[in-house]
Amino acid sequence: MYNARNKRKSPFNNRNRGNRNKNKRKSTYERIDVSRFISKSTVIEKEEIYLPTHTFSDFKIDAKLKLAIANKNYIYPSPIQDKSIPHALEGRDILGIADTGTGKTASFLIPILNKIINNREETAIIIAPTRELAIQIDKELSDLARGMKIWGVVCVGGAPISAQIRGLRRGCSIVIGTPGRLLDLVKRGEINLSNTRSVVLDEADRMLDMGFINDITFLLEKTSAERQGFFFSATLPKPIEKLIERFAKDPVKVMVKTRDTSKNVEQDVVRINRGTNKIDVLCDLLNKENEFKKVLIFSEMKHAVEKLSVELIKRGYRAGSIHGDKRHNDRQRTLLKFRNNEINILVATDVAARGLDIPEVTHVINYEIPQTYDTYIHRIGRTGRASKKGVALTFVG
Repeated sequence: MYNARNKRKSPFNNRNRGNRNKNKRKSTYERIDVSRFISKSTVIEKEEIYLPTHTFSDFKIDAKLKLAIANKNYIYPSPIQDKSIPHALEGRDILGIADTGTGKTASFLIPILNKIINNREETAIIIAPTRELAIQIDKELSDLARGMKIWGVVCVGGAPISAQIRGLRRGCSIVIGTPGRLLDLVKRGEINLSNTRSVVLDEADRMLDMGFINDITFLLEKTSAERQGFFFSATLPKPIEKLIERFAKDPVKVMVKTRDTSKNVEQDVVRINRGTNKIDVLCDLLNKENEFKKVLIFSEMKHAVEKLSVELIKRGYRAGSIHGDKRHNDRQRTLLKFRNNEINILVATDVAARGLDIPEVTHVINYEIPQTYDTYIHRIGRTGRASKKGVALTFVG
């Protein structure tokens, strides 16, 4: 335990206008036993090597798509790709229980792209919880669809909606977005989902946590009854299970058991004694440069994240912040700097807790206790990746 005293006309486009009412979202706190934040890492056992039953060249997909996959130097599919793509190519719905980093993006993009190549009237909608994840999916789409004249449009909050509307009106086959912005565009009449027959929910449980369940239900109701669904979630809470039962037809369930994060993340608490300046305690930790090489700090509120980041910069640290009030381009620049080690401290709200693959994070610091234990697990999952050791510290009063 740490102690504070120790230092084209788009097939989506339909110009009928609609209402633009927003759903109010609530968050609830969960009582968490602080002892759950303390756990020493264990010796990492050698992971069982998965032997795929296919190569990408075995899949019954268009030759152009096979070439695009080969150009990315993909030869053997990951477990979730190997288990789900053959069924998806047959038109089956897919329920994937998998974490970030398992290759699930390609497992839905490859079947969707193959469907569009075979029928240019096909369209797809991909719903993701955060703009960062939506952008990552779009990048993967751009790589796989290069030279095929298949375009996607990213529709996320925090970015100019006018540019997104122009993209939709120019024409696209795939829309990738966050629930709130997609809902807005559907109600404006800029997206028409009535003929959309491929639907992806990525990180469905995270969208539930964020209060988007009504939004995604509304969006799914607007799609074709003949849709093919790809539903991905790290966990399967009851509301998501009910959603899938309603909108999926006998889905193929693919479970990818990933290594338990806690096995190689050392977890501890930092006790903040009365009268102790919390940020001084944080700086005492960050001054141990040989240990705290790349640090992700979580705080609950947007203004608190920005305030902490500004204070760290004033004190001479290479820090940056991402939260909902920052402009889209500013967030992307900050994330790039963190990935490229131009800054080594990133202060964030939980928008960064899921969907982002940030390599070599040595420490996760919960500057404030998260609302739920599930959120805590997702936060600390940003470190201890690729069989490396990580450290997670939680400040408690």
